[in-house]
Amino acid sequence: MVNKRIWIFVLILTVVSFWVMNIYPTQANENTVNYTLTDLNNRDFSYKDLHGASFAGATMWNAHFEGANLQATILTKADFLRANLKAADFTGTFADRVSFDETDLTNAIFTDAMLMSSTFRDATVTGADFSEAMVDRYQIKLMCEKASGKNPITGVETRKSLGCS
Repeated sequence: MVNKRIWIFVLILTVVSFWVMNIYPTQANENTVNYTLTDLNNRDFSYKDLHGASFAGATMWNAHFEGANLQATILTKADFLRANLKAADFTGTFADRVSFDETDLTNAIFTDAMLMSSTFRDATVTGADFSEAMVDRYQIKLMCEKASGKNPITGVETRKSLGCS
């Protein structure tokens, strides 16, 4: 009888805890798509909502992501060679070891993004915002050589966001 009362008490306490503290199991975002290790060359994702998606290890040569929402995406080891990333929003993205070589990053937003060991060789960064992003110093130096403009959404100057002297 005592064990039954304890069990009922624990059950009631658990239900009340879930109700009071609003604890629910984590659910996957139904909009999230997994493009890990896929060939997305020449694909058009312009103006798509891709937040939270994984593009880890994907190749996206000459792909179009103009105006796309890529917030909080995972891009580890992805390759955007010659991609159109104009006005794409990469806020909070994890993009380590990603190639942005020869991409058009005009007016792109990279605020709070993790971009360590990523490369930006010959990328167009006019109007791009890298505020609070983690970028290798050497890549910053290379981008500062051509950096100009102000991001039309955030109002931040590219050179200032990169910390150019």
